[in-house]
Amino acid sequence: MRQRVAGWRITVYLLYDLTLLLSAFFLVPYYLLRGLRDGKSRRGIRERLGFYAPGRLACLEGRRVIWIHAVSVGETRAAIPLVKALRKAYPDDALVLSNVTETGRSIASGIKELDLYLFFPFDLSFVVQRVLRKVAPSLVIIVETEIWPNFVRTAHARNVPVVLVNGRISDRSFPRYLKGRALLRPVLEKFSAFCMQTELDAERISAMGAPAKRIEVTGNLKFDLQSRLPAADEVVRLKARFRLSPEETLWVAGSTHAGEEEIVIDNYRHLIEAGRAMILILVPRHPERCRAVGEMLAARGVPFALRSEVESREAELKAGEVLLVDTVGEMLNFYTMADLVFVGGSFADIGGHNILEASMLKKPVIFGPHMHNFKEISRLIRTCGGGTQVSQAEELLPAVSRLLDNDDARTAMGEAGYALLSRNAGATAKSLAAIDRVFH
Repeated sequence: MRQRVAGWRITVYLLYDLTLLLSAFFLVPYYLLRGLRDGKSRRGIRERLGFYAPGRLACLEGRRVIWIHAVSVGETRAAIPLVKALRKAYPDDALVLSNVTETGRSIASGIKELDLYLFFPFDLSFVVQRVLRKVAPSLVIIVETEIWPNFVRTAHARNVPVVLVNGRISDRSFPRYLKGRALLRPVLEKFSAFCMQTELDAERISAMGAPAKRIEVTGNLKFDLQSRLPAADEVVRLKARFRLSPEETLWVAGSTHAGEEEIVIDNYRHLIEAGRAMILILVPRHPERCRAVGEMLAARGVPFALRSEVESREAELKAGEVLLVDTVGEMLNFYTMADLVFVGGSFADIGGHNILEASMLKKPVIFGPHMHNFKEISRLIRTCGGGTQVSQAEELLPAVSRLLDNDDARTAMGEAGYALLSRNAGATAKSLAAIDRVFH
């Protein structure tokens, strides 16, 4: 019986490898063409195949390696408190953070506690074996729910503990995971610990086949995000740097997706036509979309400046203009200057983005109906009065207008969100304790 089960699992992994190889014949040319279109080299493809430039891994030699994997921007930002804690707890170890996306890598490049940041390997067995042999981690930490079968299986075979932190199983993905439970269970059994965000997430990963004794609820790392509250003169300096008129109200629309920019711009034009003295800072989630967004702005007759070019301007942006952000890694600067924040991915059916980044700077935040990836956070923000959720695009204009008309309401909303962060902090310490138990 055991031999039959082992043979079945080997067959499944072979089929998995074959499927990935077939996909690669289409995906690699696609990424190369997209890179040429967007002006990127797609330099990550070589690293994702396990080929590193000479000396790239030199900083790891002679040290224990802790490998943290965070797929993209949100996961990388969420991992920052844990990375800082790991640096304090294991000062002599090398900290490596991997990403799948270019934007996630850009965030990783700004985390000073890291020794190295890499692209995550394609989950082909021969690629994973090569990468794990070269990087030679002593511990792997996976942020949220990146369950790569070959990577986890090979790490386990090398006696490397694998820990899931900030674990989350969304409403949308849970039914699919349950259908694949027979395939998932053998992978989940190879994790040493599961640090889940909520009781519901813990119940769901248990139902998927994770060993119950290795599961604990540690909370959400995003509540541990910290930022020094800016002084008034710092805001003035930032506005001067970005050529923003100091007198105008600033509305920041962050992490927007296709279709959301049009909603925001149409509302912005209404506000300007109604006599509001304000400037919009528009931050698409994926900066490569800025060309299309710029074309949309031009077609609507809305004057704009690109973030990458604005510092070379002599004239300040004035009311009615848009600062279109075509860079990454500066969101907190924009939120610092904001009088009001809208967080995207919430009108488009994406599942939302992290609204707590605005709250940690005491900013009032508005978001749309689609927040299933931040279900608990959005509920808590609504309950404490730290933000406003609108159920449809038509409700955005009155919500923005009400807050712009009431300075006290904006202040109270920002304070409530900030207090929520303080009350729910602690996930980093709990996750680090779980890591300590499996990493000696």
